[in-house]
Amino acid sequence: MNDQTTSDPAQADTGPATTEATTLWDFRGVPAWLAAIVGLVAAGSALAAGELAASFAAPQPGPVIAVANRVVDNAPNWFVEFGKSVFGLADKPALVLGTIIISLLIGTAVGVLSRSRPTPAVITFAGFGLLGMLAIGVDAQGGWGLAIVAAIISVVAGLAALYLLFRATTEPVGAQLGLRPAAGASGRADTPTNPAVSRRRFLNWSGLIGVGAIGAGVMSRDIRARSSAAKARAEVELAEAATTEIEAVVSTAAEGPVASTPGITPLIIPNDEFYLIDTALTTPQVDPANWSMTIRGMVDNEMTYTYDELLDRAKTIAPVTLSCVSNEVGGDLVGNAVWQGVPLVELLDEAGVQPGATQIASRSVDGWNCGFPTEAAYDGRTALVAVGMNGEPLPLRHGFPARLVVSGLYGYVSATKWLKEIELTTIEDFNGYWIPRGWSKLGPVKTQSRIDTPRHTERVTAGTEVPIAGVAWAPDTGITKVEVQVGDGPWMEATLGESLGPDAWVQWLVSWTAVAGRHVVQVRATDGTGTTQTEQPTPPAPNGASGWHRIGVEAV
Repeated sequence: MNDQTTSDPAQADTGPATTEATTLWDFRGVPAWLAAIVGLVAAGSALAAGELAASFAAPQPGPVIAVANRVVDNAPNWFVEFGKSVFGLADKPALVLGTIIISLLIGTAVGVLSRSRPTPAVITFAGFGLLGMLAIGVDAQGGWGLAIVAAIISVVAGLAALYLLFRATTEPVGAQLGLRPAAGASGRADTPTNPAVSRRRFLNWSGLIGVGAIGAGVMSRDIRARSSAAKARAEVELAEAATTEIEAVVSTAAEGPVASTPGITPLIIPNDEFYLIDTALTTPQVDPANWSMTIRGMVDNEMTYTYDELLDRAKTIAPVTLSCVSNEVGGDLVGNAVWQGVPLVELLDEAGVQPGATQIASRSVDGWNCGFPTEAAYDGRTALVAVGMNGEPLPLRHGFPARLVVSGLYGYVSATKWLKEIELTTIEDFNGYWIPRGWSKLGPVKTQSRIDTPRHTERVTAGTEVPIAGVAWAPDTGITKVEVQVGDGPWMEATLGESLGPDAWVQWLVSWTAVAGRHVVQVRATDGTGTTQTEQPTPPAPNGASGWHRIGVEAV
């Protein structure tokens, strides 16, 4: 029996338990750059796993969209405006992409910090899971059951991917990679290794996990697409009499010399070309079979309507021009369509609006809300709970199964898509989504006119007749006159095209004999009250842009 002992701690036998604990999570020999890749792939795996788990509960959102939704809901106005100014209509995809990129960057840092111990990884991925869980749980389309399941799966997937990839870098590890070899059967860290095998093993594992993460992301999108409302919408049939009337309106809109002017905006904008502005990061997928709309608040009778009930009553059609308050002078965030639905006033009368109810608030299935004065529903303007657009059921992106359309009001105070609820309240007791963010409480559309042709800086032929044409709108009052001025010349009254009523824009045309030189062309419109739009330019915030649209042309 040998009783010899040693005073060298490095040679002391610490026992199997210590050796096992050391080698279970000891990746200090992994270079920082490689650990960053490990963390990146692990973070991507966590995101993809959470999205895939959430997709089975569609239309409830996944963690990425839910977190981005919370950013949209709580971001200050300067942040929102900055996003619009930098990314334009791509601001929402940019926000989602930014959320993903930030998560992946955090993952790279976690990979580097977690080489010697798992604590940073556990804390970070648990934080990811908690953040996603809270975001889904409080989302208007979310739920706590889904939130908990998605969070657990996301955390487990991220930690598992991190550990497996770390192990792949150290079993075995070649000296050429500068990696520290794992302990062999004897517990010593000097087992000969093949660097080619080590490199191949890491690449195989990282490729497998990376492809799996991408596949999970693609699969989640596919599952959501198959569970969307597109199939249900395809089976909807609008009232035949109303659709026939709409077809007549649309065909008439294409007739006449003004409407046929090359370059002029169509009187009716096709559904797939109609402008899109909303806060939804992804289009809500609403099954009309499970959907209903409720009118509540300061009413005598709380009323709930199913989609079929509204569809049966949707016999009113109305051409209405809608405009976004963010539209610049001469901008294209405006469009005209023929809407089909149920007059809002009919539904309000059935509920019985109580005295003192001075505001109509409305909410979307995704939680967005807005409000406008109750009198706007009763002053004779078009105000619909719309289910159809240009002879078709509402497109998904434009609010299927139902939305509000109110003539003469900017969309931010009235045009709730994916409508879920209407509440009668007071002006003082409710502020819609955009009001605390600095936009005005009311939101009447300002009279505007736009030059469509010729384009700004376009060259025309001197001595020829050049058509100057465009559209003008003053929803609720209509347009009575449009005038055009070239340079310092006199104001020329334009020929107005086919009128679809006071709620819709009108096309206009002036024929100008081009004179050689450079010219400024400007336009102004007069509405149904006899008021001509102001020349004074103002920005969109806080209550809509104003001013005359001007372009420059050169006749040569």
